[in-house]
Amino acid sequence: MIGRAPRVAKALANPHNNFGVLRLVMAVAVVISHAFSVTDGRLDQEPWFATTGFTLGEHAVNGFFAISGFLVMMSFMRRGWRDYVLARVLRIAPGLIAATLVVALLIGGAMTNLDLAAYFRDPRLWRFIGATLTSFKSAAALPGVFEGNPLQFPMGTVWTLKYETLCYLGILVAGLAGLLARPRLALAALAALTLAVVLREVLMPHGPKGTETALRLPLIFLAGGVIYLYRERVTLSLPLLALALLALVPLAYTPLYKAALYLVTAWGVLVIALAPALTRRSVEPPADLSYGVYLYGWPVQQALHALFPALGAVALLWPSMVATFVIAGLSWFLVEKPALNLKRRLLRAS
Repeated sequence: MIGRAPRVAKALANPHNNFGVLRLVMAVAVVISHAFSVTDGRLDQEPWFATTGFTLGEHAVNGFFAISGFLVMMSFMRRGWRDYVLARVLRIAPGLIAATLVVALLIGGAMTNLDLAAYFRDPRLWRFIGATLTSFKSAAALPGVFEGNPLQFPMGTVWTLKYETLCYLGILVAGLAGLLARPRLALAALAALTLAVVLREVLMPHGPKGTETALRLPLIFLAGGVIYLYRERVTLSLPLLALALLALVPLAYTPLYKAALYLVTAWGVLVIALAPALTRRSVEPPADLSYGVYLYGWPVQQALHALFPALGAVALLWPSMVATFVIAGLSWFLVEKPALNLKRRLLRAS
C-alpha cells in the first residue's frame, strides 16, 4: 500500500494540483472561525478549539504555512534569489498595501464616530497605516472605529504575514549561504524545532501563546520546505494519512501531540494537494481570491458586527462571506493580478 504510493516529485509532473482550491478553502475557514471571535471576543467558544486545542482558523493558517513552505522552497530552488525576492514582494505587498488603505481610509472613514475631518487629522490613523505595513501589527485600532465591538482592531489577520515574511527571509538567507544544497541541514533544523515544541509542552504547557506560535508556524513552514527538498522520497499515501490522523487521538493527552499535529498537518495538506487520486481533474478556481478573502474577511465582519450587533456568529457569517468575496474579487482583478502580471514581465525581461 505505502510502497506503491507515488512520490512527491512524480506528482509535481502532473498537470493538475489542488493548491489553489485548498488555499481558498482555508481562507474561507479563517472567515468562518473569526465569526465567533468577532461577535463575542472569545476563542474558546469556537467548536474546533474545544476538540483539537486550536480553532478552525488556526488549523487553516497551519495549512497555509505548509503549502507556502513547499512552494516557496520550490520557487527558490528553481528560480534563484533575484526572481525569488521579486516574486515574494509582488505577491504579498500590493494586496496588503491596498487592503490597509481600503480599511483605514474607506471602511474606517465610513465607520468612525468622529467627524470625518477629525478622523483624517488624527495621528492614530496614520500610525495605524504605518504599523500595519511595516510591522504587520494586527492589534492596532483606528480612531473611533469599532469601539463597541468586543475586539476593536480592524485588521486581525495580518499578524501571520510577519511570520510568513520571516520564513521567506529564512529561505533566502539559507539559500544564499548554500545551506539548501544540503537537505540534511534543513532536516536537522526541522528536528530541532520539533524537539523545541515537545520541550515546551513538557516544561511550560500553559506558557505564553506567542511562544507557541513562534515555534508552530516556522516548524510547519519548514516541514513543507523539507518535503520539497526530499520530494524524491516522500510519498503521497491517502491510507497512510488516515492512519496518521487516527494516531493523533491517543497522542492528544501527551506532550507529543502538538508536534505530531504540526507535522501531520504539513504532510497531509500536501498529500491532498498532490495525490494523483485527488488531482485527475483540474479544480482550480478561475481567480485566486484566497489572499483577498484572508485580508478582508476580518474587517468586513467587524463592520457588520458594528452595524448589527445583535447578530450571532452564524447569522453574521453569510452576509460577511458574500461581501468578503466581492471585495476579494476586486482586489484580485484590480491589484493582485496586475501585480502578478508585472512580475511575469519583469522575470521575462531579466
